Amino acid sequence: MIYVGIDVAKDKHDCCIIDSDGVIYHDSLRISNSHEGFEKLYSSILSVLPNKDISNVKIGLESTGHYSTNLQNFLYAKGFKLSILNPLATSLFRKAQTLRKTKTDKTDALVIAKMLFSDDTKSYSPVSYQIQELKSLTRHRYRLIGYRSKLKVSITRLIDIIFPELPKYVWSIHQSSSYSLLSELPGPKDIANCHLTKLTNILSKASRGKYGKCKAIALKEAASTSIGTSTRSLSFELQQTIRLIQSVQSEIDALDLQIKEVVTEINSPIMSIPGISYTLAAIILAEIGDIARFTEPAKLLAFAGLDPSTYQSGKYTASHTPMVKRGSTYLRWAILIASRTVSMRDSTFAEYLSKKQAEGKHYYVAMSHVAKKLIRVIFHLLKTNTTFVPQM
Repeated sequence: MIYVGIDVAKDKHDCCIIDSDGVIYHDSLRISNSHEGFEKLYSSILSVLPNKDISNVKIGLESTGHYSTNLQNFLYAKGFKLSILNPLATSLFRKAQTLRKTKTDKTDALVIAKMLFSDDTKSYSPVSYQIQELKSLTRHRYRLIGYRSKLKVSITRLIDIIFPELPKYVWSIHQSSSYSLLSELPGPKDIANCHLTKLTNILSKASRGKYGKCKAIALKEAASTSIGTSTRSLSFELQQTIRLIQSVQSEIDALDLQIKEVVTEINSPIMSIPGISYTLAAIILAEIGDIARFTEPAKLLAFAGLDPSTYQSGKYTASHTPMVKRGSTYLRWAILIASRTVSMRDSTFAEYLSKKQAEGKHYYVAMSHVAKKLIRVIFHLLKTNTTFVPQM
């Protein structure tokens, strides 16, 4: 059996080729991240195979984000068996081999190859194109949400300088009516000098009638005595930031429609769970990938990083241990959010949450128990391809 360890990087990959007897054929094979480099690796592997039987080759790579995607697809298309290893596992394995603090790309490739000797992970297989699309779309959505959040922080900072009294008079400075007001009247002087009828119309239209003349009068009075500092540059920055937020939001809305379209095509049974929206379903499906990778709910729970840690030494066993939080951050977030929404819409989950809280558990601890229950339900639905049936 031939084992190939590959340390993945952005522009190049370091490879190590050894056999089951520990004989090293290549320990410093470096290939470029290009078609020529991939072909070089392919020919190097074939050169050490006496009968050119690629079924006797096992290749291991670390899970390093998008840098290994093209190489994985190339090797899989050639018919090789691939194993995707957890970087944390390879790091611990490397440290266990020696007390010396040595880490190079060359040694990492050798460590990965040696791990394949006893590694029992299942061979890698690409997920469906729809799952790949969902993963790309949901990760893109995550980045857009992060960018929008940073812009909102800038709005809060600017309001604290320009019109610090405003948050007391509106439900949120980030609601549509607040943005409409500040887009047209970015400073307290502009609001104070605005005709009452015009100000009332702006607020009423943007809030769909929730804010009227009384709110306009209160804002004019607050603006006339505001301690805020309003300058032309700050007003411009405020208006531009609001436009950026609105633009990003429109892109997020368009992205949500695309996500909904793909989720509808998949027609997953988890959509039958009350409280799981198209977006949450997309994140859960994209991160889980092929449910066949998990043989039991506990492994899916560990993949989400929701399993509790264990600490025992001698006669001592810790009774309160934190959540592991290793695995997919995106999946863990989606499961926890879905746990809250499902508890609001399904009586069984609501009763389970109440039971855990009645036991004296903090709300978030109780919610983590609900998340574990939800994981088991999702696992069953995906494994059996059956719809969710509420328990009466």
